[in-house]
Amino acid sequence: MNDRFESPLVQPSPSADAVKGSLLLIVDDVPANLSVLGDLLHDAGYQVKAATSGRAALRYAAQNPQPALILLDVMMPEMDGYQVLAALRKDPVTCDIPIIFLTALDNARDEERGFQHGAADYITKPIKPDVVLARVRSQLLARIAGNWLRDQNAALEAEVTRRMEENELIQAVSIRALAHLAETRDPETGNHILRTQGYVRLLATRLQHHPRFAETLDDSYIKMLAASAPLHDIGKVGIPDSILQKPGKLTAEEWEVMKTHSLLGSEAIEQAEHDIAKPVEFLALAKEVARWHHERWDGSGYPDGLCGDDIPISARLMTIADVFDALISKRVYKEPMPIGQVREIIVAELGRQFDPDVAEVFLTHFVEFTAIAAQHSDAAT
Repeated sequence: MNDRFESPLVQPSPSADAVKGSLLLIVDDVPANLSVLGDLLHDAGYQVKAATSGRAALRYAAQNPQPALILLDVMMPEMDGYQVLAALRKDPVTCDIPIIFLTALDNARDEERGFQHGAADYITKPIKPDVVLARVRSQLLARIAGNWLRDQNAALEAEVTRRMEENELIQAVSIRALAHLAETRDPETGNHILRTQGYVRLLATRLQHHPRFAETLDDSYIKMLAASAPLHDIGKVGIPDSILQKPGKLTAEEWEVMKTHSLLGSEAIEQAEHDIAKPVEFLALAKEVARWHHERWDGSGYPDGLCGDDIPISARLMTIADVFDALISKRVYKEPMPIGQVREIIVAELGRQFDPDVAEVFLTHFVEFTAIAAQHSDAAT
């Protein structure tokens, strides 16, 4: 039993018989030349269309069915072969049709000129039947092979795109599943992960051309940051329910335990990185936002007391997104805060908790962030 198989993407390469019946256009202002060449090609099994002028050749070349090959006389009145070839190459409809020049000019300079103009081959008159048939067959096979390779490449590119999209979907679903796992421990966060993801994506986009951030915030980075943002609180899985869901204020000891969620999350992601063969960008960003989204611009945050530009950009964006959403949302220990008061708090924390430039952009586009909050409000689910 033969266990070999072929991918459905890989189609058999064209055979030599594929050229039979091909439509050829022959162009010559001398009817006797057309008759001789036409009979030769017809007897060889080709379909033949003839034109006695350059203008007629251009008209026929653009009609359907199009010729698979044009045999073009060089010396013609009104439009010579070089002019016809130039016109064919300028037209998107005819630019890919291969051209074989037919000419009585047989010096090297004329032949070189033909190739410089884009001719596929060059046959001198008087024609030799075997040479003509061999050259025609060779050019037809080359074109068929080229079309086959183009189609194969297009099919492979489409399959690669499909699989990449599928992988991205699987990645997004996996991230969302992990984030929801954390939410099962902290159920009142509701659509927190959707909102914060939207805030981070919008904020990064609005900062994309800022002089301080333009070098980092390209489209690829923003896409990966938005993909990784839902994992910022994954470490809450490791916090006891008695602390995570406590309705009142935490004690000093409980607060120290709560703060460990940032390290628990980053360590879990780091362990996942160790289990794969090569670095994954979105995991690196997820580790940053998980570990450092509670750092403060003035250095008074946790877990590492980073300050200023030592805090990764990803975490700085996540910080303001997370704080904004926490303030406007109902929690087991508090009611939602009025949006005007939330804005005042962000203004007050500019340069203290938040990177001042990040906060300025957030405030400038504040209405857009409130729109995201409304779109994914807990009341809407």
